[in-house]
Amino acid sequence: MLSTHNLLTIDNLSKGDIESILTTAQSFEEINKRSIKKLPTLRGRTIINLFLEPSTRTRTSFEIAAKRLGADAINMTGSASSTVKGESLQDTAQTLNAMACDLLVIRHKFGGAPRILAQNMDSHIVNGGDGIHQHPTQTLLDLYTMRKLVGDIKGKTIGIVGDIVHSRVAGSLAPALNALGAEVIFIAPPTYLPSQPELLGASVNTSLDACIQDLDILYLLRIQKERADGSSIPSAREYSMLYGIDEKRAQKLSKNAFIMHPGPINRGVEIAGEVVSDPRVKILDQVSAGVAVRMAIMYLMLGGEESGITA
Repeated sequence: MLSTHNLLTIDNLSKGDIESILTTAQSFEEINKRSIKKLPTLRGRTIINLFLEPSTRTRTSFEIAAKRLGADAINMTGSASSTVKGESLQDTAQTLNAMACDLLVIRHKFGGAPRILAQNMDSHIVNGGDGIHQHPTQTLLDLYTMRKLVGDIKGKTIGIVGDIVHSRVAGSLAPALNALGAEVIFIAPPTYLPSQPELLGASVNTSLDACIQDLDILYLLRIQKERADGSSIPSAREYSMLYGIDEKRAQKLSKNAFIMHPGPINRGVEIAGEVVSDPRVKILDQVSAGVAVRMAIMYLMLGGEESGITA
């Protein structure tokens, strides 16, 4: 079991909770390699994925995770919910609460939306990404991937590059890495940097070329076109010239360094198409880890350890 009823931010989790999730995810990763992947662990449980903002990887990952654990997974999108008719999120929460679901995953364009659900529902609430606030399950799958790549994260240097000020991924990943003893560097033009990066446990460098050779992990973020007004940089072409990873810049990385990206990638902007196939790029490893980590979260939140992990 986890020490928290809900997963609204990465701060809800103790170091013990994080270790428990990552250890449990390792067991589920092995199960996901089997020809028969479905378990009866959460049979009879109902999990709702309420995604009021577009998503492919996260929504599909949560759905697969729930179904592999034997739960009944129900997907609700913005166009299929009564929010398009003007229903408030509070009313939606109370309606879903009356249906007695066991766990609800929400993605919303506004920060704080998961907390509204938590205040109006008895079920477990998991934040699948809220505005520019946080994305805690992405952080957990990233930590899982990083530990597989470099071992102990303590003492490692991770450079987070891109539109940091609009990124919920950076908002949860940086403090988690800092808490685990990593050195975090925000690398971006000034208009893409938060006003107080130290609050997230990060230092700042506006030049990628000045520090790229010192990084153990280069973590790329896309430009958040849906959240930025487009005036933060002169052009995507200029951004790519200064902060994008092409073959020439990739050669500056240590041979033991790795490249990560939460997706979706913009080929030719933050990363060149020819670099995506570089063996040091671990984007698909992150996607694979997402299913195992989200299985672990559901399993631990819903008391699945009582029935064991084995099929």
